[in-house]
Amino acid sequence: MDYQAVLEEVAAFARPYVGHGQVADYIPALEKVPGDRFGIAVADINGEVYGAGDWEVPFSVQSISKTFSLALVMANDNEDIWKRVGREPSGTPFNSLVQLEWENGVPRNPFINAGALVITDRLQTLTGDASTTMLHFLREESGNPDLAFDQAVADSEADHGDRNAALAHFMASFGNLENPVPSVIEHYFWQCSIEMSCRDLAAAGGFLARHGLRADGSRLLEAREAKRINAVMLTCGTYDAAGEFAYRVGLPAKSGVGGGIVAVVPGRCTLCVWSPGLDSRGNSVAGAAALDHFTTLTGWSVF
Repeated sequence: MDYQAVLEEVAAFARPYVGHGQVADYIPALEKVPGDRFGIAVADINGEVYGAGDWEVPFSVQSISKTFSLALVMANDNEDIWKRVGREPSGTPFNSLVQLEWENGVPRNPFINAGALVITDRLQTLTGDASTTMLHFLREESGNPDLAFDQAVADSEADHGDRNAALAHFMASFGNLENPVPSVIEHYFWQCSIEMSCRDLAAAGGFLARHGLRADGSRLLEAREAKRINAVMLTCGTYDAAGEFAYRVGLPAKSGVGGGIVAVVPGRCTLCVWSPGLDSRGNSVAGAAALDHFTTLTGWSVF
């Protein structure tokens, strides 16, 4: 596979979609990001990374971080976390309170905000410092020791984080948090604020394409656990548009409102695409188009 040629063609295809959609404006620090950026990278299972466009420009990972926190919890807890969070698509917006009322404080899946808060809470219990643990892990897997939190984004999220605080307090009222709410949401905001490029994220997600093996060859997850994370990414990773995304792209993926999407071709490679303009569901317009074209060109999907 000539990855570079494929990426250049995908980037050219996606260019007309760049600038479409709306840059996330409910987090003021994200609203300042230019909407005309586009990057794409692919990391093969041997760790070689190829890219096109703005593939080395850092951006806020936001909800993409939820994939890594879930992996770190499963690496320590195996299947126990599923007693506190479900694995079903939500069908409601990622920050909805409604289903928690119906389902006694147990979030539908780990990729909506409520579910991610439960995962962060468990990672905090396991490590004593959930956000720093994730940052160190991402530095190691990406091979980029300079990865860092973005203070302005973390502060901005904290200043506009009432909905997430409400989710956390509501779950705490049902006994589904182990740590104090302020600590959980603080670490959650720090995780979301990490800045990474397409190159960094494609490399860091490689363990999901390698069936649980880290960049250094050590095992983070059993193959069945990596399979299960990929399955939940496919069904729940793109908010309440997961069905449409699976129909178009056919790959496990996790998106973030910073405009990034990480997608996995098990046994072959991991991709990351970034363009800040979002559709009404919070997914990158140009990013989804690019991944659709990638699977069309290569014939690589899980279907």
